[in-house]
Amino acid sequence: MKEIDIARKLNISTNALRHYESWKIIPEVARQEIGYRMYTEVHEAYFKCIREMIPGFGIAFIKTLLPMVMIGDTTTAIWEINKKQVALCQEKARIEYTIEILEPGVLAAIPKYKNKKYFSIGEVAKEANVSTSAIRHWEKEGLLTPQRDIHSGFRQFNIQDIRKVYIIRAVQRTVFSLDTVRQVLKEVENKQMSQTREIANSALEQINLMLLNQFKGIAAFHHLLTTLDEAGVTKK
Repeated sequence: MKEIDIARKLNISTNALRHYESWKIIPEVARQEIGYRMYTEVHEAYFKCIREMIPGFGIAFIKTLLPMVMIGDTTTAIWEINKKQVALCQEKARIEYTIEILEPGVLAAIPKYKNKKYFSIGEVAKEANVSTSAIRHWEKEGLLTPQRDIHSGFRQFNIQDIRKVYIIRAVQRTVFSLDTVRQVLKEVENKQMSQTREIANSALEQINLMLLNQFKGIAAFHHLLTTLDEAGVTKK
């Protein structure tokens, strides 16, 4: 199959095909004597897989995934896909948790928060699944104002700070403006939760769409593996 033929069939540009080839995420392409690329059904399955997986997994992940398939290590590749789905499920749980703790007093009633007054930056980062550098950045921007230990100078986060971290994380999934984040936090302090709930629910909708896109990508990945089996390509 010629380059222009497969590009038309998949409704993508020939430049995109060449990019995928240069990234080494498809098998080597044979050429005619005059230099034209000649693609096989296996190449077509790889291209379809790439296009279908991009919305749900992103090109960076695909660049690590498909080389595993090309060396025959499909089992590891499948487990990597599974990890991405687990991570998406965990993200959904965190957003739902954020919506739950918007109600005043909910967080304080949870035993691990009820019996402890202050938390370190590392504990907060682990709890909310954010980096400590992100928390420091939010503090620098005035979104967080943790106390400092009078002896060590270490940050001390209380449950309201942790609640803010969850809210900031949820809001920034859909909104990148720090001014919007500040507005949301101000509304939360004034017990006006409507905008925060709307943004958090929007984040859940994005996650649901991501899940759908991942399943479409997985279907294309399964088609790729079936094509490889039919072509007699070995796998681990």
